[in-house]
Amino acid sequence: MGVLMRSFKSLVFCSILCLAVSVSSAGEPVDLDAVTKIRDQGFRHSQVMDLAWHLTEGVGPRLTASPQELEAHEWAKAKFAEWGMNSWLENYQFGRGWVMERVQVRMLSPYVQPLEALPSAWAPGTDGPVRGTVVRANLKTPEDLEKWAGELSGKIVLLEDAPEPEQVDAVLFKRLDDERLEEIYEYDIPSERRMEWRKRMLKRFMFWKKLAAFLEEEGVLAVIEPSSRDNGVVRVSGNRSNREGERPLGVATLTMTTEHYNRLVRMLDREIEPELEIDVAVKWFEEDGKAYNTIADLSGSDLADEIVLAGAHLDSWHTGTGATDNGANCAVVMEALRIIKDSGLQPRRTIRAGLWSGEEQGYMGSRAYVEQHLATRPETTDPEQLELPEFARERTWPIQPLPEHSKLSAYFNIDNGIGRIRGINAEENAAIVPVFEAWLRPLADLGADNVAMRATGGTDHQPFDWVGIPGFQFIQDPMDYMGRTHHTNVDTYDHLDPDDLKQNAVILASFLWQAANRDDLLPRKPMPTKPKE
Repeated sequence: MGVLMRSFKSLVFCSILCLAVSVSSAGEPVDLDAVTKIRDQGFRHSQVMDLAWHLTEGVGPRLTASPQELEAHEWAKAKFAEWGMNSWLENYQFGRGWVMERVQVRMLSPYVQPLEALPSAWAPGTDGPVRGTVVRANLKTPEDLEKWAGELSGKIVLLEDAPEPEQVDAVLFKRLDDERLEEIYEYDIPSERRMEWRKRMLKRFMFWKKLAAFLEEEGVLAVIEPSSRDNGVVRVSGNRSNREGERPLGVATLTMTTEHYNRLVRMLDREIEPELEIDVAVKWFEEDGKAYNTIADLSGSDLADEIVLAGAHLDSWHTGTGATDNGANCAVVMEALRIIKDSGLQPRRTIRAGLWSGEEQGYMGSRAYVEQHLATRPETTDPEQLELPEFARERTWPIQPLPEHSKLSAYFNIDNGIGRIRGINAEENAAIVPVFEAWLRPLADLGADNVAMRATGGTDHQPFDWVGIPGFQFIQDPMDYMGRTHHTNVDTYDHLDPDDLKQNAVILASFLWQAANRDDLLPRKPMPTKPKE
């Protein structure tokens, strides 16, 4: 049924494109003339791959508050200005920057061989090469710390047992099929899981601080964890030592390929103590503690004081070049604004782009934008909450809207890998569903014809939704995002598909245009209020 219906939709709505007039579907006007111009500009004159190259391989990895991330923000600002748009940087207080300068891991005995491992961001270096034997110590509880006290000085510690490698018995590169799209349609009734998650986060974070202090006090040389991806892929993020005013915690921390990590564990199981040499050099940046967002405006006409906003996060982790997460989608946002401008279209509302920093540390850039422009909340005074990273803290009440709150029509986020857009999540906003369905109809032949009622999380649309701004996340084909590239050393330009990125830019540009030119702001959900305790 799903295949037949989508085929029918595609046949019917492809024919609509030949009509260069504004039409109304279910009461929602759709500017088909503009859609035609956007498609022509986006598919025949695309710059998206060039933009993606500059933001990834041209700059390199873009860890929040690193020099490379600031370089990327400055480059994007200059590019918007080159296109004739007003662009600027906004900053917020983040903490310390960090850059990996050198890493080498070698097994010295029972034989010599290089091992593949990469350091966690914001973890200390080794202050030159260090040598030590390997010991396995599962340090999961305070009782574990007591058990191992006095036993780990001068050791290199494996923190986990050998993970069971997953044999590749399915294709890692995937697109959404009809069965999976039908699952996306199903509404997930809200539960109390979020509160339980906060409790677990608090417990985990407090133990991490104890563990970091313990490792340092014991004189551990370095700790190694296995990658959560197999087949030579290193999936690594960072520890929690980026906070301003705190000294770096713990010791050098590395993530090793599963295959090399498991080899060390098997040696220990046979009472062989491998000796390793580890050399990790890092550099800290603590001059001002700021991180930055790039903002750019394609100015509107008669409704120029109202805004339609599109965004993606420019920060990445430090091991690949942050192509699929999320440099390519920053290129899509930039390209969408360029498409509209170079198509000769003049929006009524101002169309704004936001390239955020600090998403990987808890939406810090987008939250800063919300707090600076849209709404504030009281600061928490709970000592336990203050121990947590900001993204994990319980939200405070009431929400205090700022003047711009009533002027922002919607925020469109793109950060679900780099596969082509298949639709959009309505984020429980029932009134928006027929609007999005109408906008998608002249794009159905591109494979985008789904509107899901569900609420989604995990990226920068959430800070907008939390204060009552319509914030939306597109549905995208997964490609090899979760199977291989997400937060790994192979998150590189090689995994980008030009046709998919062109399609994404065309759809985003079309959505931005329709939102910027409808008579009214997009419908909103009720203003969030404090949940029942």
